[in-house]
Amino acid sequence: MGTINKFQINIQQNVLDDLSNRLKNTRWTEEPEGSEWTYGTNSTYLKELVRHWQTRYDWRKQEKALNQLPQYTTAIDDITVHFIHVKGKGNNNKPLLLIHGWPDSFYRFVKIVPMLTESENSFDLIIPSIPGFGFSSHHAMNSDDTANIFNKLMTQVLAYNQYFVAGGDMGSMIAKSLANQFPKNVKALHLTDVGYPNGTEDMAGMSEAEQQFAQMIQGWFFSEGAFNMIQSTKPQSLSYGLNDSPVGLAGWIIEKFNSWSDNGGAIENSFTKDELITNIMIYWVSQSINSSMRTYAENARASYMGGLQSSQKVNTPTGVSLFPKEAQFPEEWAKRMVNLVSFTKLEKGGHFASMEVPNVYAAELSAFFEKFTLD
Repeated sequence: MGTINKFQINIQQNVLDDLSNRLKNTRWTEEPEGSEWTYGTNSTYLKELVRHWQTRYDWRKQEKALNQLPQYTTAIDDITVHFIHVKGKGNNNKPLLLIHGWPDSFYRFVKIVPMLTESENSFDLIIPSIPGFGFSSHHAMNSDDTANIFNKLMTQVLAYNQYFVAGGDMGSMIAKSLANQFPKNVKALHLTDVGYPNGTEDMAGMSEAEQQFAQMIQGWFFSEGAFNMIQSTKPQSLSYGLNDSPVGLAGWIIEKFNSWSDNGGAIENSFTKDELITNIMIYWVSQSINSSMRTYAENARASYMGGLQSSQKVNTPTGVSLFPKEAQFPEEWAKRMVNLVSFTKLEKGGHFASMEVPNVYAAELSAFFEKFTLD
């Protein structure tokens, strides 16, 4: 197992100068009149965002702010893992592994760090970049292999024999895999989604609410799921354009932040321009969009070859917080997927709840994990 090395983000100036030139020389495409976001990312808003990126956004300011968080890298099974490790200020801190998804990054959890580390009942927070993302190795892995890496990070590198896990999106898959592969280490987990019907279920054995949810998800994949199909099958074809064009990368990413947030029709009701751009910048400066998308293909191929632990029911005690802009699965579906001990439906928030409604999300984690003690 590799040593722990301190890490600071320090992007070379020539990378930023090149970015500035690419933004300035963007070749814009047309958009159907009046289409807003119905065909994908809205051109008017994207141009506004790019103007801000060019004239007002300050990467060095954001870089400095991110570097206030203690960051490290370590080598596990020849994979470099980048992670934030913030120890709580309480007297009996609980280790909590927070796992992001796509198209976000470790930045997903930055707002909640002080909320979970500065009280008496605080946590030691471990926030890694999934392999293939950000400043971890550009090595795309399926959720079971990533779970194995993360358990070694927690138990062998950081010496937490037992710990808690929370995540959403791809982070939910990895969290479930951790619980199933390492039940002695994972004491409890918290999720914002539990997995989705894939058509192999026995519909006759499902409740009416579950059947309606399955039909809704089928329709969602036709209307919103094209990104998943592309990234699960031929991500390489898309990667050339996204790695070459910062505006193309922004267009691919922010459409999800718009569609999956509880913004009432205006994306900046949920996120500032600087927040959106900083998340995009993590992909741009690390050139990790390709490997991040390939994780979808690795998961798909592993599923074809016999399934993943992340797709199996979890026996570890699990809390679920369902935000209104997530797919609204019924409680019985959650019980089918996990050992459900807590199910809360929230009034505000979406897929990126820890960024969008950080106070609510942090409170959900604190309230759930306070029910448990570590051996």
